[in-house]
Amino acid sequence: MQQPPGFVDPLHPTYVCKLRKSLYGLKQAPRAWFDKLFQALHSLGFTQSSSDAFLFVLNGPQLVIVLVYVDDILVTGPYPHLCQHFIQQLGAQFPVKDLGLLHYLLGLEVHRSSQGIFLHQTKYLLDLLKKTNMEGAKPCCTPLGSKKLDHSGHFLSNPTEYRSIVGGLQYLTWTRPDLAFVVNQICQFMHAPREQHLQAAKRVLRFLKGSISHGVWFTKGSVHLSAYSDADWAGCTIDRRSTTGYCVFLGSNLISWSAKKQSTVARSSTEAEYRSLAHTAAEITWVCKILKDLHYHFSTFPTLWCDNISTISLASNPVFHARTKHVEIDYHYIKELVLAQLLKVKFICSEDQLADLHTKSLSKTRFNYLCSKLPIGLISDPPSRLRGCIRENDKSSKSATVNNFVTVN
Repeated sequence: MQQPPGFVDPLHPTYVCKLRKSLYGLKQAPRAWFDKLFQALHSLGFTQSSSDAFLFVLNGPQLVIVLVYVDDILVTGPYPHLCQHFIQQLGAQFPVKDLGLLHYLLGLEVHRSSQGIFLHQTKYLLDLLKKTNMEGAKPCCTPLGSKKLDHSGHFLSNPTEYRSIVGGLQYLTWTRPDLAFVVNQICQFMHAPREQHLQAAKRVLRFLKGSISHGVWFTKGSVHLSAYSDADWAGCTIDRRSTTGYCVFLGSNLISWSAKKQSTVARSSTEAEYRSLAHTAAEITWVCKILKDLHYHFSTFPTLWCDNISTISLASNPVFHARTKHVEIDYHYIKELVLAQLLKVKFICSEDQLADLHTKSLSKTRFNYLCSKLPIGLISDPPSRLRGCIRENDKSSKSATVNNFVTVN
């Protein structure tokens, strides 16, 4: 560090300026701001979630939830007057601007109707299509073709374009579960993309061109937690690693999904499914902790659906089989949950396995069938009810209403 030009002290040329407060743009500025906001929320009676550092919940019988992203704050809860009271308290310490009901946040658009809450990214998608000159592209039915991606073909002369497209598509997966697998596939070639990879990325844009206004529905209903777990054994032709896919539902609402390549090669389909089951169980555990922080406790155990009978037997049987000695110890986490009766693992036929959408490339018919089982659609479409997949609990509960979106200047 050096003294600023024009303010050099001739008596102490090696001295530097000491900051009395954090300046915007410095590396320590975000941490200093969050520490100050944390102290303010703590003084108002809020507790930081142990599972999400940016989630704060008001202590006491009445619920107020605060979600923080830098200087954008989302305030929600079943009691609007308490939310308004909190905003007034926060305004006494910071220059707060109340933007009213949440309509737009970080590229996510929120619409409310009598059916529930609809999240989508139409504006962001239109901007992405314009940026990539794909506004006039011809739509296609599926985001990924039947041919698997590999390292054949010519290298791209300008890989920056490919990386920019893939980066933009990654953010779309927040409201588009149908893109999870294909985005996972094209992200694996960021280092040295080829022509076929760019064509695959543009195919995704063509698919999105035909479903611009699609998003995810959230509706009131049962609060039973369930998940679907699947794995495509040795699906990658390059390194023969398997792909893990899961979908987590709260009632009929899809709240978490993932498509991820496994870190090591599985020696059997049972091992691949078992690893996928363990990853899904970890996600369920995290969701349960979040809901516990929100003062909600389940009356029934979460249900995990799997289409591999051998995997279910391995997770439910306390006997350590000799054929599973090669399985890493941390993947037996699922067995501990089952033995502790904190999780139920049940069989589901492969036809109704929703996580199949996140593990492999599917035909048009199969792809559309699985998408119809998910709460994906237009704002004018009624949300899906998972017909034929899971049994919904008849008990209903009050769902929190999004009240206010606040920004701190």
